[in-house]
Amino acid sequence: MTRFDSRRRVSTYTSAWMPTDDATPQSVAGYFGGGNSSSGRISGIDKIAFPDDSKSTLSATLSSGRNNLAGMANSGVAGYFGGGNDSSGRLSGIDKIAFPADTKTTLSATLSTPREGPAAFANSGVAGYCGGGQNNSGRTASIDKLTFSTEVRSELSGTLTTVRDYLSGMANSGVAGYFGGGNDGAYISGIDKITFSADTKSTLSATLTSGALTLAAMANSGTAGYFGGGDTSSGKVSRIDKITFSSDTKSTLSATLTTAVSEIAAMANSGVAGYFGGGHTGAANLSRIDKITFSADTKSTLSDTLSSARNYLAGMADSGIL
Repeated sequence: MTRFDSRRRVSTYTSAWMPTDDATPQSVAGYFGGGNSSSGRISGIDKIAFPDDSKSTLSATLSSGRNNLAGMANSGVAGYFGGGNDSSGRLSGIDKIAFPADTKTTLSATLSTPREGPAAFANSGVAGYCGGGQNNSGRTASIDKLTFSTEVRSELSGTLTTVRDYLSGMANSGVAGYFGGGNDGAYISGIDKITFSADTKSTLSATLTSGALTLAAMANSGTAGYFGGGDTSSGKVSRIDKITFSSDTKSTLSATLTTAVSEIAAMANSGVAGYFGGGHTGAANLSRIDKITFSADTKSTLSDTLSSARNYLAGMADSGIL
């Protein structure tokens, strides 16, 4: 995620979104969908239950086996996988996974153009955003917006700083989303920020430690976002960069992914932990899932794994309704 991931609602939301008693948010699950395995493109969706980090596989699948897609979620309601590449070519379709039944439908709305290698994030409760990627005319800087209440797609007037593909996205829900890294003919270290109140784009002075593509991102909404792994000019990395939302400053975790890896996906149980799954080491695809516990930014590895080793997958998560 990969790419469109779910976020906790924060204090900028109106009272209609707020708890009416002292109940705490209920963590639910994260989802890894699609990708490419040794047997070809995958339509399956694996689910990681947050209470015990156990893995199951949905009976519902994507409309076709696909890789290079993006995912995001309207937490507590539904998650969406959009774009990618299947046996017919680049895709514009958007599949919807309704929570908690985990049923799949396909939206009548589509991305503005078929594209592979985009990134996405969500302002949960409001809208999701899918930016960049490569369409049939080449790399694009456009950003599509899916309004959750109507599931209507529009296109922002603001665009990414440059055309790019194989970037990653994450969001501070209720405030802003971030697109980082990618490829515009060179490895990109820059991070573009979309402020949700006006859908305006700015570029952070902070950058990734080095230019990277095929990385993944996820966020602890209200606190910080994380960019992990990817291909760089020096090869694949295990590094995890952290963007602190209050100041938009970058630091690098002492914890790293288990191995240097690219073509990876991520999603987060906001307020608790983020997960990086799958990817490619340069020698083989991975089924491993690494977990970053937000309270201490420490890394562990789940005993459960993806149902098959895969790369170029996408992630999104249902952190529950606040």
